[in-house]
Amino acid sequence: MCHHLKNVYIIFEESRYARLQASTRERDRILMATEGAAARRGPLNDIRVLEMGQLLAGPFCGQLLADFGAEVIKCEQPGTGDPLRVWGQEKPHGKSLWWPIVARNKKSLTLNLRTEEGQEIVRELIRSTDILIENFRPGTMERWNLGYEELKKINPRLIMVRVTGFGQTGPYSKRAGYGAIGEAMGGLRYVVGDPSTPPSRMGISIGDELAAVYACMGALMALHARENSGRGQVVDSAIYEAVLAMMESTVSEYDVAGYVRERTGATLPNVSPSNVFETQDGKLLLIAANQDTVFRRLATAMGQPELSEDARYATHSARGKNMKELDNKINDWTRTLDLATLEELLHENGVPCGLIYSAAEMVDDPHFKAREAIVELPHRDFGSIRMQNVAPRLSDTPGEIRHVGPELGEHTDEVLSGSLKMSSDRLAQLRAKGVI
Repeated sequence: MCHHLKNVYIIFEESRYARLQASTRERDRILMATEGAAARRGPLNDIRVLEMGQLLAGPFCGQLLADFGAEVIKCEQPGTGDPLRVWGQEKPHGKSLWWPIVARNKKSLTLNLRTEEGQEIVRELIRSTDILIENFRPGTMERWNLGYEELKKINPRLIMVRVTGFGQTGPYSKRAGYGAIGEAMGGLRYVVGDPSTPPSRMGISIGDELAAVYACMGALMALHARENSGRGQVVDSAIYEAVLAMMESTVSEYDVAGYVRERTGATLPNVSPSNVFETQDGKLLLIAANQDTVFRRLATAMGQPELSEDARYATHSARGKNMKELDNKINDWTRTLDLATLEELLHENGVPCGLIYSAAEMVDDPHFKAREAIVELPHRDFGSIRMQNVAPRLSDTPGEIRHVGPELGEHTDEVLSGSLKMSSDRLAQLRAKGVI
């Protein structure tokens, strides 16, 4: 922005301040517009988030907001920080390989929330905060005098995102609740795995991540509602409910038909063909051709077009009833072809298929590379690190990864001296007391 235009902009905004009583939040917003917007791009680059959760559910919500430009200030316990800093399968240099992803694009502020001075700092930061994320057990924030009823007196526009195992109300609300428990009670664990084994889990923390996605969605809806009402609100995201929301028709099937969906391994009940099939060279390929028109294309590719007219396979319902028999026929055919030939034939006939990728296949896939689905970023200890890119993709205001997860307390002085105008002497005093 040229000097003259910047001066005009500031004069205009100073006039607006007078009309709107020069609120603290608006001053911070103008400061960002004139000085900080270039550092953060994306549709949320005028939004400030205070993240007070740890491990995964709350922090993943913060990651999603940060990916699209929000300034996310993560509060961490001095000396230890978020336990996720040391989680992960391998820890070169003693560092987590999980942390660089879930804390990417965030600022790290060390703050002891169990001290009165730490709580007072939160209240001061709340004045210029749009969204507060926390995933403590219900009642914890209230014990610290940081409940929503208290904080909205300071900032009526505040949106408070609360992620817990069972929600803020109800007889289970006070229980400790990890993602695994939400997956179990939300119904997911019951249907995952082979019917011959006990319930399985997915190899990722899907319950926490679903709760975080719903929390993020709720925060964005609350931001939109605030445009009309001028008021913030509470977003209550329970892990078990986030899982339950993904359980398709399982509840209705039981309610209306008395049917309980059971574990079915690699298939879905009454959905065929949609399974993993073997190839001549010992590889596996997932083929999904359960829609009538797609199954006709598969039958043609197999050289057996009559299958699509066979009463046993002609309709979705019929194929579901005869799933095992049909899958065996398809498997007999796929075993006659090597993987490359099979893939090419299916793609030529418009039949959806795909390899079952591990990370090794993902990083080498040309489509992933062309779309930059996996990106490489500099890292202070590893030299560089690859991770999944931002999703979804916006054409005009895309998100981006600006940096990996920060060091513990890396931005403490920046946040407190910048936002709260604390002097170096005051920062030294707080450090000596263990508040920061």
